[in-house]
Amino acid sequence: MITTQNYFDRVKTMNVSALPSSLKEGHHFTKEITDNHKTWDYYKSDKDIKSTVDEYLANLSSYFEKENKPQPKKESKPISEQTAREAAKDLIKHYVLRGDSYENIKNGKTGSYNYEYHASIVGNKIEVTAIKGKTTDWKFTLQSIYNEIVEENGMTKSKSVVHQDVKENPIKKNNGRKKVSRSENKHHANPEEVERILDEVKIIKRFVLLQNKEKTKQQILNFINQLQKAIVEKRIRKSSPYAKYIEFVQDSLIQFYDSMKTKGVMQMTDSIMEKLMDVAGSEKVRLSVGYMKRYIGIHGKLITKEKAKTLHNLIVDAIEKGKIKKNDPYIKTINQILASLKHFYEVAKRNDTLEVHEVVLNGLEGTLEGLGCLECGGKKKCRKPNLNGLEGIDLEQTPHQNEKSIMKSRDFSNLKFDTIGFMGKWKVLIGDPSKGFTAMVYGKPKMGKSYFCIDWANYLSNNHGKVIYVSKEEYLSPTLALKLRDKNATSNELFITGSIPNDLTPYDFIFLDSVTSLKLTPDDLTNLEKRYPDKSFIYVFQVTKNGTARGTNEFMHNVDIVIEIPEKGKAVQFGRFNQGGEMEIFE
Repeated sequence: MITTQNYFDRVKTMNVSALPSSLKEGHHFTKEITDNHKTWDYYKSDKDIKSTVDEYLANLSSYFEKENKPQPKKESKPISEQTAREAAKDLIKHYVLRGDSYENIKNGKTGSYNYEYHASIVGNKIEVTAIKGKTTDWKFTLQSIYNEIVEENGMTKSKSVVHQDVKENPIKKNNGRKKVSRSENKHHANPEEVERILDEVKIIKRFVLLQNKEKTKQQILNFINQLQKAIVEKRIRKSSPYAKYIEFVQDSLIQFYDSMKTKGVMQMTDSIMEKLMDVAGSEKVRLSVGYMKRYIGIHGKLITKEKAKTLHNLIVDAIEKGKIKKNDPYIKTINQILASLKHFYEVAKRNDTLEVHEVVLNGLEGTLEGLGCLECGGKKKCRKPNLNGLEGIDLEQTPHQNEKSIMKSRDFSNLKFDTIGFMGKWKVLIGDPSKGFTAMVYGKPKMGKSYFCIDWANYLSNNHGKVIYVSKEEYLSPTLALKLRDKNATSNELFITGSIPNDLTPYDFIFLDSVTSLKLTPDDLTNLEKRYPDKSFIYVFQVTKNGTARGTNEFMHNVDIVIEIPEKGKAVQFGRFNQGGEMEIFE
């Protein structure tokens, strides 16, 4: 029997990942209210918390009682020939359907080691050695499996079904980039120097490095998501000279992801790998551009003379050794950077700030303005985009698109920003933030944190737009209903839910209560803000025993408004707008 007296000891040896989802939720809830399994103070002080934890402990005890009962042994059935044959077909089906020949597949020596099966090509046979953890020793001739796939899919042995352009080397002259022949690019002895390596080439290089290494299903999914993001952001376009390669990479990743259970090893045929490696090594960043970017990274910062001199000497050494040639298109800017660095380490005081001379700054602005451009790669041969990315988010149109631009302080100070128009006690507490603000609210339990947020949400919904309040812990609970009644929060523009909706477009203000219970990381919040840049987010945080916000300082640094509930019924604001504002919650 598991009770509050022995739970802290039992949880140390408990395999939480193996628990059913309902017990996992109970574990995480108990972990939070016991301050990471240290104290039962919160448990004893609240009847609702106590009843929830008691129910969890009872269910946990029942679960372990059932687990500890001896289970009758099940007789293991041998792996049937048909089951093993299906695994053999799955191993090479993708390659057959895309048009690989029998010889290419044979020479590729493909193998797959995932949860579903272990199989590999050995000589002219496919050996299946395990299926779902059970060992077996089935062997099939590669030719018979190949022919079976061809017949099942109505193909002819010589017909290429998909990815024909990949086999025929789809590198084309486009975008002002040099057409690289097989002989020229062999072993990547002379990769083309570019200002910015194309995202397609980066993706292909990552795909090449993925081969013959064991990866988890989550790692493959992350790769697929990043590839999709590059398409959404229009960093990869259909008109790219490597579009067919990207299609091949995407299809291969999805097929591999669908075939694996938890882990697996991806292997391509040698002929395909050779072509992919040609592309992966076809470009390198021009050394002069690399030093220009490094210079940008340190200007305006407190640096030592030694650091400036080191960078200066590295650039000089690269020029003397011919790594940066005198006819380099950016040699003029490089010389200006050298002069700037030399002036700094010769005359600067200790711990001084590297300032950029106006002539250098103008040169860098003119030189680097095209470096991030996918269309011309800095060669100023831009063309109009002619590919529609995936439907959805267009990050190119967000307010952050000019965040790297440089303005004079006088001009910046004269900029006018639209504010929301906060009034009354909310303006006294917070000030008047602009559209798309972020805020965090934190405080100990029973201090009025949720009351405060419900009141704020009600004010926003009645005066400034549509609000959704995500309450993970109290959704459909009498306590939340009581708070809504107490604050008369009955606006038609205020909506309550227990989880984050897939689409937040309809709402102007989003409350997340709490970030801890919703299991959100700083990166999760950043991604939400990037996806919905015109929405305002209010994050509610649980606190540690000493009263600090639970989680990392990264949350606090990233928001515009920070509101603490330091004592019962009192809110204090110390964010970026109206520092020191206070408000009584239960007035």
